[in-house]
Amino acid sequence: MKEELKKSKSVFDVLSAIDCSKYIEKKERKSKKTGRVIQLSYLSWAWAWSLCKKYYPDATYTIYESDNHIPYFTDGKTCWVKTGVTIEGQEYIEYLPILDNSHDSIPLNDVTSFDMNASIQRSLTKALARHGLGLYIYAGEDLPETVTEKAKAEVKEQQQTLESLEQKNEKDMKALLDKIAKAKTAKECEAIWPQIKERFANGTDYFKTLRLALAQRGGELKAAEEAAAKDAQPTLEDMNFEQIK
Repeated sequence: MKEELKKSKSVFDVLSAIDCSKYIEKKERKSKKTGRVIQLSYLSWAWAWSLCKKYYPDATYTIYESDNHIPYFTDGKTCWVKTGVTIEGQEYIEYLPILDNSHDSIPLNDVTSFDMNASIQRSLTKALARHGLGLYIYAGEDLPETVTEKAKAEVKEQQQTLESLEQKNEKDMKALLDKIAKAKTAKECEAIWPQIKERFANGTDYFKTLRLALAQRGGELKAAEEAAAKDAQPTLEDMNFEQIK
C-alpha cells in the first residue's frame, strides 16, 4: 500500500501540498548595518524533518564539511553552510550564509558554534523546501497553491494511510520480537531470519532492531548449546576402565 501511495504522486506533489501554517514562526528583524526592517517566516526544522520521515522513512540528510573537517565554508571574511536532503535517491543541496539575529552576515572571527548550528538547521529546512515541503513560504505565500479542499482531503487520506502502515509495522515487529524471545534453539533463530528479511527492508529501523535482537538471542542460545555439549563429553573420572579393558 505504501509503494502504491508513492507511485500515485511524486515526492514534490506530496510535500508541496501540505499546509505548514501551524508550524511557521514569524519574526521581525532590523538590520544593524542598513537599518532595514524585514519580516521573516521560519518553519520549525524538527517538525519539518519529522513530517518528512513519516512520509519517506528512508530520507536522509547530509551536513557537508570543509577540507579541515569543519561544518562550514569560508572565503576568509564570512562563512556559509552546505547541507543536502535526499529523498528516494534525489538530493537537493542548499547553501546558506551564517547570519546573526539581525539577519546580517557574521564575520568569520565572530562566528560561534550556536550561529553555525542555527544556520545548519535553517539550511536543512530550505533543502527540504526544494523537495516541496513549505516551499510556498519562501515565495511569500500564505498557503500552498495546491491546498484546495480536494488536495487537503488527499493529504489527510495519505497521512491516515501512513499512520495505519506505521501501526502495522509496529505490530509485526513486536510479533517477531516475541517469536525471537521465545526461541529455544539457535536453529529456531535461524528460521526467523528469512521472515525478517521478507517483512522489512534492509536499512530500516525495524530491520535493524530485529536483526540486533535476533543476533543477541541466537548468540546466547548457541553459546548455551556449545556449553551443554562440552559438559556432556565424558571425563576420565566418568570412564569405566574395566569395560574399556
